[in-house]
Amino acid sequence: MADMETTTTTTTATMVTITDHSFLENMPENIIQEIFLKLEPENLMDLCSAACVSKTLYSSVNKALSSLSSFDLSAFSLDTQTIDGIVKRFGKLKKITLDCLRLNDSSITSFLGPDVEELVLLKCGSLSYELLASIGTTCPNLRLLTLEFYGCGRGNHVVYNLIHDGSLGNCACLESLIIKFDGREIDGDSLFFGSDRSMLLDILPQTVKVLKLGRVSASDTLVLLKTFAKTNVGVPATSTTFGKTLTHLSLVLDLITNALVHAIACCLPLLVELDLTDEPTDEPVPSHDLSNSGILSLVRRCRHLTSISLIRNRYSFKRTTDQGMILLAKGCKELESVQLSGFSKVTDVGFTSVIHSCLNLKKFVIQNAFHLTDLSFRNVSKVPRSLVEVKVVSCKSITSKSVVEFATFNSLEVLDFTSCKGVTDFCVGNVSCLTSLTTLKLGWTYVTDAGMAVLGKGNAPISCLFLRGCKSVTDKGISFLLESEGTIRKTLSSLDLSYMPGITDNAIITIVDACVGLTELCIRNCLYVTDASMKALALESTLHGECKLLRRLDLHDCTALSAESLDFFKKPLFRGLQWIGIGGSGLHCGAARLAGGAARLAEIRRERPWLFICTHGCEMGCHDKWVSHDENMDELVAIMLGMH
Repeated sequence: MADMETTTTTTTATMVTITDHSFLENMPENIIQEIFLKLEPENLMDLCSAACVSKTLYSSVNKALSSLSSFDLSAFSLDTQTIDGIVKRFGKLKKITLDCLRLNDSSITSFLGPDVEELVLLKCGSLSYELLASIGTTCPNLRLLTLEFYGCGRGNHVVYNLIHDGSLGNCACLESLIIKFDGREIDGDSLFFGSDRSMLLDILPQTVKVLKLGRVSASDTLVLLKTFAKTNVGVPATSTTFGKTLTHLSLVLDLITNALVHAIACCLPLLVELDLTDEPTDEPVPSHDLSNSGILSLVRRCRHLTSISLIRNRYSFKRTTDQGMILLAKGCKELESVQLSGFSKVTDVGFTSVIHSCLNLKKFVIQNAFHLTDLSFRNVSKVPRSLVEVKVVSCKSITSKSVVEFATFNSLEVLDFTSCKGVTDFCVGNVSCLTSLTTLKLGWTYVTDAGMAVLGKGNAPISCLFLRGCKSVTDKGISFLLESEGTIRKTLSSLDLSYMPGITDNAIITIVDACVGLTELCIRNCLYVTDASMKALALESTLHGECKLLRRLDLHDCTALSAESLDFFKKPLFRGLQWIGIGGSGLHCGAARLAGGAARLAEIRRERPWLFICTHGCEMGCHDKWVSHDENMDELVAIMLGMH
């Protein structure tokens, strides 16, 4: 606690110093505004906090905010009161992105108007049908609309109301419509297009080029496409001939079938990007599954494809073979992005044809390919191309040889070989020389401390490093990685060390001392991380003034932590923290509640309403199941459990 008192004194002294200096009052306001516009969001927030001690800062902050034409507050789950205080400071906004988890209709309405061209509403399950249905009327100049309803159980009905209300037909400039909701809503009795699928054709203008819907049923989509085909036979283009210019289609389905792919190919010949993902609940019936003939229909009809993504997250495509991949490679040679997951019957022959035929490839992603080996990538470096992103995930026969082949492309920015058990330290030296590499994922591979030593001395400007499950990397490896004279210690902003038994407080202290730019740290299931690590992280920004502030911290299943560490999450420490995961950890277990943890959590939530405390074991940011959270219920249950 003494450390916390010292921190408070230091912060107060800093504020006094700012007040005492009169140079701020004499500095031209236009210079301050120009500085504000060039600052990163977190620094601008700090200055906004300091605005109350200087009239010049206060005036400049208000003018800077009023001059903005776009803003993105998706990193925060702000409450209604905070948003209402912010909105009056803005001028005419054209682009708006909001996290709506804690907002109501009135807060959203205050942002809407004819000036809005791009509107992205995330976690909007609590917003009313009336508000959502009025968007098309209130914002007639919309070009992009994104609505996200994951997990709320309302996506079906909201989409149905949007369609039957018809207000989106007022958006004569609408080019992109993205609606995402939970797959649990796909069932035979709740088809989101309703009984009249043609309504979608009637209300969406032909200006729509990008359509992304998730999740929907394949049968509904098939009927919609067939209706579209009949509607457009011999009919001149009008405002009702939706789909005439559709170039980007993304669907999350219950099942990808030949019939569906054939309908897409026939009805949407101008497609440039096709993204289909499915999650079948049962093993697909062979007669209904995607096969080589489905791939052939795409090749014959969709001549403009530059990006294709066919993803199956459960089971696999058992009717698509090497022949299908060869057809794709020969018919779509202009492909720049290829993502394939779950093709269990495709061998090196099929994958080799794709990567060697598509010379414009920039993004190449293969996942869960059981028969993929290093042979597919032999001599791939001899084919000139500008690869930017390579992901080969959960392919058990892939080794370091493949990584070495891809590491010859200096244009690479993302390299991901997660869960490829044959990847070892052998390839790390090659990877460390990639001067454009910003994201490296080697989770669940066999890299060791020796590999970390090599990576730490390299020139790769890695900002995101994923080492989850690398059990041979210990505290010593983290020390090698971050205490060398390489580039990574200066560029690293996101680090995942989860499920690594060799990670203790020593590694966390090394990270605090060496990483001045770290904003995300994930140490799930690190069983030897204790309260000492929380103290070190909490004091980081006070000891190193030049540090960026930690934004997200995942402590799920860190059982060695105690309720005492919750005191470090009170003001003024961790002042940049936006999200913390404590489910299953010593901060939220039964013992923690008995030790006053519930009361501490309640105090933190009252004191820091912008901080999202996740107790459900979600991945960083709660992107997988955020909407099931009810913080008030969590708090009530915790207090009740603590009383028994």
